[in-house]
Amino acid sequence: MPDPDFTLEAYPTVAKIPAADWDACATPAGGVFNPFVSHAFFAALEASGSATARTGWGPRHLVARRDGAIVGIVPCYLKSHSQGEYVFDHGWADAYERAGGRYYPKLQATVPFTPATGPRLLIRDSVDRDAVSDILARGLIGLCEATDASSVHVTFAQEAEWERLATHGFLQRTDRQFHWHNEGYATFEDFLGNLASRHRKAIRRERRDALAAGITIHHLTGDAITEEAWDAYFDFYMETGSRKWGRPYLNRKFYALIGETMRDHVLLVMARREGRWIAGAINFIGSQTLFGRNWGAIEHHPFLHFEVCYYQAIDFAITNRLASVEAGAQGEHKVARGYLPQTTHSAHYIPDPGFRRAVREYLAQERSHIADDISEITEAGPFRKAAAGQD
Repeated sequence: MPDPDFTLEAYPTVAKIPAADWDACATPAGGVFNPFVSHAFFAALEASGSATARTGWGPRHLVARRDGAIVGIVPCYLKSHSQGEYVFDHGWADAYERAGGRYYPKLQATVPFTPATGPRLLIRDSVDRDAVSDILARGLIGLCEATDASSVHVTFAQEAEWERLATHGFLQRTDRQFHWHNEGYATFEDFLGNLASRHRKAIRRERRDALAAGITIHHLTGDAITEEAWDAYFDFYMETGSRKWGRPYLNRKFYALIGETMRDHVLLVMARREGRWIAGAINFIGSQTLFGRNWGAIEHHPFLHFEVCYYQAIDFAITNRLASVEAGAQGEHKVARGYLPQTTHSAHYIPDPGFRRAVREYLAQERSHIADDISEITEAGPFRKAAAGQD
């Protein structure tokens, strides 16, 4: 039943939602800052044309108000495809359409092109979180019906949100990523000391070989990120992204806007050789986590990718006392570099009863497989096993 104390509205652009209200919901007082759910990040995605109806990401941001004041938000898009999400449902779409259904449009509650866990039900700290969570969950179901969408997909959600959405009939899905955790290390060598001997030696060798061609590494953040550095990084992104995806998702205007509004939350790790930039990776700095995103290069050197993306991120996190590094989607090769598997969560509302039943059965098997996979990879991880006397 509708709650008379709340009103819900879907907005066609983040620009129509005051930044102060959005950010008060995204990062309540005393909460953990996640740069990807900030108003500035969504504004850059939409104003640049990277996430718009033209690219298949039509904004439908769900806003809950109480007595006229914004108390909750769900970043949400009406989508005409399943690209740029990193929680793969292409098989679901094919099966549903073969059975005579229409899978698109669908609603996607997420951060476009960003496989990083964070809040998806953004709630101001001065209200009853459970009550607003329930209003937003019911609002997503209502929005699904109002937009004639086949389904709702809340991806890379926090576990508590995942559990809450399940009480409203959302199906539960899990996957895994690889994250590095700071165990109070003072230096990179302290971190290496926790690894088994062969992994310590391998990492030292990789770091040495990565720079053997006279390459230097530079950390750029804030005003140190010049237009020259942005141009170079964008060239890397386009070159590597074109090979990986065919068409990179983000454009140069997006990075220009990020450089204006979020530069203090951006870390560019750049590699230089013979006076020119040759490779780089962009990271976003949260209050507890360094989030690694895209990498690219115009010269290819052994182990340079590992150095720029993984080892330099660990160095930065240790120096700045961050609790973790999230290095993006996929990549079991990260395990040998100290990144261990972590469960990620998504929730899916599917109103068609037959399709819902089939997906529910599939997800039960998938969750079991993911749990077993995480357990096995963790057990075989690179860290010393003191009880077994391994070194």
